[in-house]
Amino acid sequence: MVLSIISIELAIFLFVLALFAGIGISAIGPGGIFVTIALFLFVPISSAEVAGTASATFIATGLLAAYLYRLSGDFAVGYARETAIILSGMSIVGAVAGSQANLVIPDDVFGILLAVFVAVVGGIIVYRELVGLEPRNYLDSTTDLQRRALLSVLGFGVGFLGGLLGVGGPVIMVPLLVILGVPMLISLAVAQVQSIFIAGFATAGYWLGDAVSIPLAILVGVPQLIGVVIGWRVAHLVAEERLRIALGVVLVVIAPAIAY
Repeated sequence: MVLSIISIELAIFLFVLALFAGIGISAIGPGGIFVTIALFLFVPISSAEVAGTASATFIATGLLAAYLYRLSGDFAVGYARETAIILSGMSIVGAVAGSQANLVIPDDVFGILLAVFVAVVGGIIVYRELVGLEPRNYLDSTTDLQRRALLSVLGFGVGFLGGLLGVGGPVIMVPLLVILGVPMLISLAVAQVQSIFIAGFATAGYWLGDAVSIPLAILVGVPQLIGVVIGWRVAHLVAEERLRIALGVVLVVIAPAIAY
């Protein structure tokens, strides 16, 4: 059993880290990736079991966060529900393609490219907030067909990265939507729904390969769920511009970790 080969100190560290990761997931988007990195660096399990275990917890966090954002009415704004449906559906297609590409393309190459992408997006978000540029919602200025086409491309791209590298959902989707000018709370809400499908597809594959540790998933999953509730409250109490700045800073900080 995995828990029998980790120390009490490490278990406490993972619990606390997962709590803050949960806050990040529902407050600004990026958060779960810290759990994945910690499992990879500190727990003596295979990389497949790291990805499978982390993905299993993201199903739960996605379900809870999506429910909370529905409770607070954030899916009732504009075309939020349509956005969530398109992104989720196309992310499944992308995840299938990404998982196949994983068989022939080195992960580290795409990991570096993804890290650069995340850092650039984070820098753009911070720059726009510091110079006082008002976010323009580009999805509002397009036709229904153009908006759906753009969302389909974004959903496929994020799903592809999720299938290829074991990342995706809020850590990528939220900043992309923010760059497009989508309000922060709507971005967070729809990204949670998408994460359910990406994580669900990934977990199913890893489960068939016996690469999901249930005890470890419980250890880091429970505090993540607690954090999700806290993060949801934070997202509704803190000014949106401050959340965007926090998002940009976190993206720049985690970029090197993504490239590990």
